[in-house]
Amino acid sequence: MPVSERLGSHLKRAAQALSAAKQATLKQAGLTVPQYAALLYLSDNPGMSAAALARACAVTPPTMNTVLKNLQEQGLIERTPHEWHRNILETRLTEKGERVLADADPRAVRVERGLAAEFSQEERETLVALLGRCIGFLESARQAEH
Repeated sequence: MPVSERLGSHLKRAAQALSAAKQATLKQAGLTVPQYAALLYLSDNPGMSAAALARACAVTPPTMNTVLKNLQEQGLIERTPHEWHRNILETRLTEKGERVLADADPRAVRVERGLAAEFSQEERETLVALLGRCIGFLESARQAEH
């Protein structure tokens, strides 16, 4: 099968292009894409554990631990032991983290809106539905391998 016919190749290139565009704009706010994603999820879910953040951000737990270490060193998050489960650290944004996210989020949103503007409303709905089918198939295929 030629590479040009492999959907995975097209999906990968699109994901890489999106990541690169976000990386370029988020760099201006002093963040990487994984750092931004972590701050974004924490803003909606204060107290999330590193494991939950890793799952939400689709990175490995060791990668998330590195991201969180860097964010903590920059003073953007604070981590405290859970009230009942002392071996679990709850993570929250600091005031500085909230300010940095407030600067970064509009930048990332501009990339998303620019991408969305390339399609009509009907095309966007179709694209989302088609990507949903891709995800469904790939998750089923992965589970069948276990």
